[in-house]
Amino acid sequence: MSESVLSVVGLNYRSAPVELRERIVVSDAELPSALLALGHGIILSTCNRIEVYQVTGESATLSAAEYLCQRCREVDPSGQLHLYHLSGAAAARHLYDVAAGLDSMVLGEPQILGQIRAALDAAEDANTAGPVLAHVFRDAIRVGRRARAETFIGRHAVSISYAAVELAKNVFGKLHGCRALVVGAGEMGELTVKTLVDHGVGSVAVINRTLDNATALAQRFAGEAASLTELVPVLAASDIVISSTDAPGYVIGQTEVERAMQRRDGRPLFMIDIAVPRDVDPAVRTLSNVFLYDIDDLQTLCEMNREQRQREAQRVRRIIEDETRRFVRWWHSRQVIPTVIALREQAEQARQSELAEAMAKLKHLSDADRAVVADLSRAIVQKLLHHPTVRLKDLAGDEFADRTTLELAQDLFGLTPSPD
Repeated sequence: MSESVLSVVGLNYRSAPVELRERIVVSDAELPSALLALGHGIILSTCNRIEVYQVTGESATLSAAEYLCQRCREVDPSGQLHLYHLSGAAAARHLYDVAAGLDSMVLGEPQILGQIRAALDAAEDANTAGPVLAHVFRDAIRVGRRARAETFIGRHAVSISYAAVELAKNVFGKLHGCRALVVGAGEMGELTVKTLVDHGVGSVAVINRTLDNATALAQRFAGEAASLTELVPVLAASDIVISSTDAPGYVIGQTEVERAMQRRDGRPLFMIDIAVPRDVDPAVRTLSNVFLYDIDDLQTLCEMNREQRQREAQRVRRIIEDETRRFVRWWHSRQVIPTVIALREQAEQARQSELAEAMAKLKHLSDADRAVVADLSRAIVQKLLHHPTVRLKDLAGDEFADRTTLELAQDLFGLTPSPD
């Protein structure tokens, strides 16, 4: 009997440099055709990983290893050296680690759970997932949700932009109704705007030295754009200011903030400077009702949060070990249960056949006597099958069970179990 196995082949930020990852990533647009080329499987492709999950024995045009080796060879002849291959319980445990955020660059990051859901949806749309992989991926999504519901793995900010927004949230309680200003339209500014919007900020404005860049970023998030010449009035209208330009000197000086505060009727202004070199003149701290934090403040917060997440990761790993044992029991039951069913069906057919012959010779028996004989035949079958049934079911919970026991039972009784 050839046993099917869950497998994953992939590379991630630990095994491969970004130069390789970015060249073999499967974009959303090409995912349907990639799944079609694969024939069977689920492709999980993000900025930090590309992984292909399959079940051996399923009808596939290409194996996961063949598919990824081809993609690697197209961009780098040595690229396939960066691939890792896991199977069985190790593959399931890896997927659970990914779903729980333990295998991410930012420990506990939540975006991966949505990416796993999207990977499953795409494979189901392409009809390449199959019931087994779909079951495993839905389990992984449940594991990810358990990790976030039962631990604090995702509740402590560990990235600078996220920490800045979390700090603002701690000050204001809720960001709904707050007006935010992001100074800088680069990568950090974009991430900050997205994080603010994700946390429900009332409105967001973007200021940049180049107005076109500010406008492009603001339009993506239904915000407003302004140039640096409009800094004072926009400051005056804002509750939260997060600055992240790459300017060589101060972009926001004490004078500009003083003028803005004169228009705020005593309302406090919360400022976070995450730029290096700093964007905001430290002298701003001397102004009344102005609260300024810089990147060192946030680095301290992030480091404390990283330590908290590391402690929470231990609790998450216990959840994953529990779920991996559950996977092993389910996986082995897929082969054990059909054998148990086949054994009992064979015994029942034999019982009914022999009972019918006996009853034909015992026509003088009353209906009550016939019922006694029928019950006797059932009891004998039950007693004979009890121990082998229990022993076979025990295999379903044992990751290291001797697989020849199952094969021997099938051969001994002449069983051909129906596929699940």
